[in-house]
Amino acid sequence: MEYVEVLLPSICVAALFFFAMKALLNADRSERKALAEAELEADQKTNDDPGTVNDDSGPANKE
Repeated sequence: MEYVEVLLPSICVAALFFFAMKALLNADRSERKALAEAELEADQKTNDDPGTVNDDSGPANKE
């Protein structure tokens, strides 16, 4: 019983850290997926519109 009393706080902190990191990584993964889907949708809208020209040259490329 003595070992349990000594190890229990460390085990609880480790479990709390594990679940917090798991939640952060899952949130990051879903955010990256949503961002990729939004970018894909935006690219499809610009490619479907024949009146616009897809020019990648930004202000840094203009002389």
